[in-house]
Amino acid sequence: MSEFNEFDQQGSVPNKDTGSIISHAFEMYKGVFGYGIVAMIIYLIGGIIIQSLTGFNSASMMEEMKSGGDFNYWNAPGFSMYMTFSGLFGLLLAPLYVGLIYIVNKYNTKSPIEFSDLFIGYRQNFVNILIYSFLSGLITTIAAALCFFPVIFVYPFLLIGYPILLFENASATEALSKSFNIAKENYGVFLLTGFLGALISLAGVILCGIGIILTAPFMMVVMYSTYCAFLGKPRQIMYNKQ
Repeated sequence: MSEFNEFDQQGSVPNKDTGSIISHAFEMYKGVFGYGIVAMIIYLIGGIIIQSLTGFNSASMMEEMKSGGDFNYWNAPGFSMYMTFSGLFGLLLAPLYVGLIYIVNKYNTKSPIEFSDLFIGYRQNFVNILIYSFLSGLITTIAAALCFFPVIFVYPFLLIGYPILLFENASATEALSKSFNIAKENYGVFLLTGFLGALISLAGVILCGIGIILTAPFMMVVMYSTYCAFLGKPRQIMYNKQ
């Protein structure tokens, strides 16, 4: 496995290969996983609140699915409303994931980390983050509607969009375009990196259900490490806390 290239004493950058990127992401995640857990807990609490407000019961739906027979998701009580509010909640959480990427960069550059850093996405480039989240979600939904496998092949084009939005203060369309162009030129690495990152992120479900809290945020770190590999260590971001 490739070793990291040091830009300077403050921060490491992986080589442009999947092994180095995933290894770098693991090193980064070990230092910030606590913040990732906080983000996931917020996500889970929001999901529970939405279920209670819409009357949708996911556990009951799973039991009906296991019992066999014809089952229509959209006929499940509260399901359509649950999907609508979950989608909106997902959009509003996108800046939180960007905040985790910001914390990873601060950890990498050995800068002091504050809890408020997790919410930088709500203070910087907020609108573009929401727009990008909507557009990327629309793209993956269309790909999923065609078949599951197209999602695997489409996702690499979106892999570094969030870091571009954060570190380059880009617009949503600029982030989409730049992420697409870089992935297109390095598609094999992006495809394998995205696949392995997603596999590790979903491992919590496979291994121990609730373990998703520990593993899901790993994908955000993979995005950061991939960005570093192909665009270099990000510049320091200065913002007003007021």
